[in-house]
Amino acid sequence: MGGMASEETRTETRTPTSASEPMPLRSSSGADDSPKPAAPRAWGTRLVIVGLVLTALNLRPAITSLGALLEEVRTGLGMSGSVAGLLTSVPALCFAVFGVMAPRLARRFGPGTVVCAGMVSITAGLAIRPFAGNTVGFLAASALALMGIAVSNILMPVIVKRWFPDRVGSMTGLYSMAMALGTAAPAAVTVPMTGALGGSWQSGLAVWAGLAAVAVVPWILLVRERGAPSVPGAASASGTASASGVASAPVARQGPDALRITRSRTAWALAVFFGLQATAAYITMGWMPQIFRDAGVPAGTAGLLLAVTMVMGVPLAFVIPRVATRLPHQGPIAIALGLCGLTGYAGLYFAPAGGAWAWALLLGVANCAFPLALTLIGMRTRSSAGVAKLSAFAQSTGYLISIPGPLLVGVLYQHSGGWGLPLALMTALMIPQLVVGFLAGRDRTVEEETERRSRP
Repeated sequence: MGGMASEETRTETRTPTSASEPMPLRSSSGADDSPKPAAPRAWGTRLVIVGLVLTALNLRPAITSLGALLEEVRTGLGMSGSVAGLLTSVPALCFAVFGVMAPRLARRFGPGTVVCAGMVSITAGLAIRPFAGNTVGFLAASALALMGIAVSNILMPVIVKRWFPDRVGSMTGLYSMAMALGTAAPAAVTVPMTGALGGSWQSGLAVWAGLAAVAVVPWILLVRERGAPSVPGAASASGTASASGVASAPVARQGPDALRITRSRTAWALAVFFGLQATAAYITMGWMPQIFRDAGVPAGTAGLLLAVTMVMGVPLAFVIPRVATRLPHQGPIAIALGLCGLTGYAGLYFAPAGGAWAWALLLGVANCAFPLALTLIGMRTRSSAGVAKLSAFAQSTGYLISIPGPLLVGVLYQHSGGWGLPLALMTALMIPQLVVGFLAGRDRTVEEETERRSRP
């Protein structure tokens, strides 16, 4: 479902007194109101980290668990290839529609509260959809889960920027790695786990609701004290900063409405880059197992190949943000990832079964354009308010762009009877991804661009 800078983020921040503590809070008079006891702050920081990791683990199982059992779900619900293509497009549609609401909800209720509600939504959707009984109900329950994923997608970079302003690269890498693990594990274990649970695809999908329920717990702890400071920078009456105060505090406006994000060419380049990488990722997650199965690869092996693709993102999702924040231009990374994707598509066309493991590895590397895009969201802004606005714009616009891709793949597959045309489409979409990725990687901020364009 970003990274930002002292050494890592390229934005000006004051160094905290310890690596495990959030930034000191200051009163309006400029006096240091940072909490005297370090323990509560360290505890709050650790709880935020746990919340970020558990949330990240739950941002993809709703999608990749379905990809592993797509054929069984199609048979059980009587779906055509076109409807299955629509099903693989639903994530992008939900992310585009519901993601737009995230900044406003965060300003009203606080990002921690919104993410907590998102985890509840994911839990309910994953528990309901396997037993909906028909395609419409399945789609509706999926949309409920995806709504929670959408708002959490948008707000993860915001929470990182506000709570870890000096370690955005490493923290983005941590939750990106967790997200990659949460993408790979369902792809690898859903099929064998379904067999162990009696062979019912309903049980194989429903089990992932349990993981989402666990992720609700840390956010409840962080947001339960609504009487804690409600504005970043305010201390509690006792002088101690509450973990829930920062995690659940509404996003400070800092003039977000004055930032006309659509005037920034970098914002548009990042939005298109995000959209094209999302297109490739959702096509891969939704259709790659079917490509291998049609080439004669057993279902269990096809699911394992998808898991390999997703597992590649675990180490790389941690490494890429850290490397990106240390480079003056991130465009070369986007080009390298795109070239891996082009090679993988060529392999799927010419020797899908013979080189299956190699193509899975290459496409796994290509899918790491996602943590790069998250990192760029943070690096191309100067403030948490800017991150919220750019994150919402880039992700919502990007997911809107990605909607037709998986659907077109399903239509082309059904009407052509093979994978030649779908793979040609995927290859054609990778070319502009290389271009806009290079442009989005230039060292500049959207605030600078909009300020220049606003001058008379």
